[in-house]
Amino acid sequence: MKRLLPAVVLLITIALSAQELKSPSEFLGYELGTRFTRHHRVVDYYQYLSEAAKDRMQLHEYGKTYEQRPLLLAYISSAANMQNLETIREEHLKSTSSMSKSTKVIVWLSYNVHGNESVSTEASMQTIYELLTNKQAYLENTVVIIDPCINPDGRDRYVNWYNQFKNTPIQLNPESKEHNEGWWSGRSNHYMFDLNRDWAWLTQLESQQRLRYYNKWLPHIHVDFHEQSMDSPYYFAPASEPFHEVITDFQRDFQVTMGKNHAKYFDANGWFYFTKERFDLFYPSYGDTYPTYSGAIGMTYEQGGGGRAGLGVITGNGDTLTLKDRIVHHYTTGISTVEVAASNVTKLNEEFQKFYQPKNYKYKSYILKGPEDHLRALTQLLDQHQLSYSYGTDTNVKGFNYKTGKAGSLRTNSESLIISTNQTRGTLVKVLFEPNARLSDSLTYDITAWSLPYAYGLDAIASESLVSKTSKKEDLSKKEVLSTNTYAFLTDWNGMDDARFLAELLQKKIRVRQAQKAFTLEGNRYESGSLIITKADNDGRKNFTKILSEAAEKHHKSLTAVSSGFVDEGKDFGSSFVLMIPSVKVAVLGGEPTSTLRFGEIWHFFEQQLHYPITVLDENTINGVDLSNYEVLILPGGTGYERFMDTLMLSRLKEWVGQGGRLIVMGKAIASLDGEDGFDISAREEEKDSTENLVQPYENLQREEIKNDITGAIFKTKVDATHPLAFGYKDAYFSLKLSSDSYDYLESGTVAYISKDTLPIAGFAGSEAQKKMAKSLVFGVEKHGKGQVVYMVDNPLFRGFWENGKLFFVNAIFMAK
Repeated sequence: MKRLLPAVVLLITIALSAQELKSPSEFLGYELGTRFTRHHRVVDYYQYLSEAAKDRMQLHEYGKTYEQRPLLLAYISSAANMQNLETIREEHLKSTSSMSKSTKVIVWLSYNVHGNESVSTEASMQTIYELLTNKQAYLENTVVIIDPCINPDGRDRYVNWYNQFKNTPIQLNPESKEHNEGWWSGRSNHYMFDLNRDWAWLTQLESQQRLRYYNKWLPHIHVDFHEQSMDSPYYFAPASEPFHEVITDFQRDFQVTMGKNHAKYFDANGWFYFTKERFDLFYPSYGDTYPTYSGAIGMTYEQGGGGRAGLGVITGNGDTLTLKDRIVHHYTTGISTVEVAASNVTKLNEEFQKFYQPKNYKYKSYILKGPEDHLRALTQLLDQHQLSYSYGTDTNVKGFNYKTGKAGSLRTNSESLIISTNQTRGTLVKVLFEPNARLSDSLTYDITAWSLPYAYGLDAIASESLVSKTSKKEDLSKKEVLSTNTYAFLTDWNGMDDARFLAELLQKKIRVRQAQKAFTLEGNRYESGSLIITKADNDGRKNFTKILSEAAEKHHKSLTAVSSGFVDEGKDFGSSFVLMIPSVKVAVLGGEPTSTLRFGEIWHFFEQQLHYPITVLDENTINGVDLSNYEVLILPGGTGYERFMDTLMLSRLKEWVGQGGRLIVMGKAIASLDGEDGFDISAREEEKDSTENLVQPYENLQREEIKNDITGAIFKTKVDATHPLAFGYKDAYFSLKLSSDSYDYLESGTVAYISKDTLPIAGFAGSEAQKKMAKSLVFGVEKHGKGQVVYMVDNPLFRGFWENGKLFFVNAIFMAK
């Protein structure tokens, strides 16, 4: 009997596998694309495959969402590769530090980061089925990692909503309810965050858990599957400008290689697509850029459809777009991606290894000094990214001074943090820490500045030399035993550890005072804002010192015991300048007037960062709410306030503030309070450009329009550090400005503001937008009757990562009157 040829054996194996494994349609009991699959059924199918094809697949639950849905990774490859999966991973990672003999390519496919871009999870099931059956040949030299749904909470929100409102049979008319989600769409996660903007900042549980596994593999290729407007054709690589300067020629060229292979299949089917437009590679926190800065070929694929498309819809040009269409397009690019990877194993391995060879970046070291809790928060982020850092020695370091924007110097010590680009992931260090990323094109998809020294409020120097360092900071901390025979305990106020410490004490009924002016006592100086916790204020509070001690240890707080309230300089503890911090009841407005993103940032801040209770008042029910039950009401940014802020609502708010309430108004919500019947806030009048009537060529219009925009630039603001809203800050604050909205200074209560210098420290701001910024308010407080209105023109909670702005927000909440 003749032996079968290897190719024949492979074909027989593939045929048998296809017969043995159920397709998604067979398993689910309905044809894929005829309904949306809920997350638990997606999990069921992946679990089924992992059992039915256990020689070629492993399924791992890498975490759970805020709503406790499982997060999955499926590893698939040939049977031989799966038996040596850990060895393959280890050999691949050698490429980051030494010579590797890797002969495999790692491809990571991420689906459904935006919940209502729901086709991609459906496509993932078809893709993994085909790879395990008809496309097994691609797995001989590849390991494919599939995350079927990055955002299960958002996706189930969309799927459940759609199933609730869809017509039977489906209604193709885009005006029908099933094509128009409400205020809280399925795009975001539980806290309404955009997970596709969170790769670098890791504020969300899903991101934190996923990155632990991503960094264990550091794939050669990473694809993020998306959807865009339903009238758009398909988008795939290559990306558009601006490309960050660290992106290699090979990474750019290989995107072209990928795009041409996809185009081959799309052309054959007559499908429309576009490349090199709209989606750039600059902002570091995307699902394509973060992998790119980690050595991968990072790509975004965008199918037309999104939350409006449903199971089928008539597009603007009269065509019918179905879920089946959308599935096959994402399936095609997914399979094409693996095909190209399998055909370029040697080149991908060689270039990945080159990416991790030492780079001669301009700045070799970043040196940072500042409050201990600011530094601690930064090191926690660095640990999550597996970026190494060390501590300083007693020396003087010269370089670019972030605070002045000029050459300068900084004295380092054992508390100073040093991060060098001379490490395995030095490219990511450069991207996250460089003072001002070079922008090759001002037309960008997202913010253009994010430098972490500014975001964390740290004094910093970027040095062109490697700075002397020690590997470990000396630990002088010790557990404090608090004496009961003490007049008061004192501690500083300059960061989020302090804020969490205060929030816990207030909830445990510990009374806390705050110094409105700096003072000295028993040889120590205490700045304005310092916390004073007296024994007399808490007389009779059971376990007072135990509660205080445990909270201090938990939040890394050092308490100084003092024997008297008679200060050496400043105001004594019984002075009217030492005020009790109120245990306030806080409410936030939710619903149509607000942006879900801006609302979600506040919601997440209270529950996951400050750990302080908040009540959500919906716009549909707030008219029946007794506002006197709350001391603080927050209006998040949003564009829907014109209808909401009618005469009656504005009158109610003015009356409530007049009686002692505090209204915190953020971003675009401020405009609704400007006017004769509003408060004293006033938008700055624009200076008209004398050239505005000149005729511009049509092709230049977009670039002319961006003269009026600010795309996430960092501005240096002046600060009145004596004001309670600015306690914990010095005379300058670096603010991330997201729009050209500008307001006049307040007659009194202007706390943070831009003066005449309107050139951003980092990032892009159009020439006309810069003119509007001159003498404009950033944060301020207006007194109104017995209460106050706090204006936050810039958003200190933006995406949860601008760490240095958060204390302004905390001050606004707990500011003593």
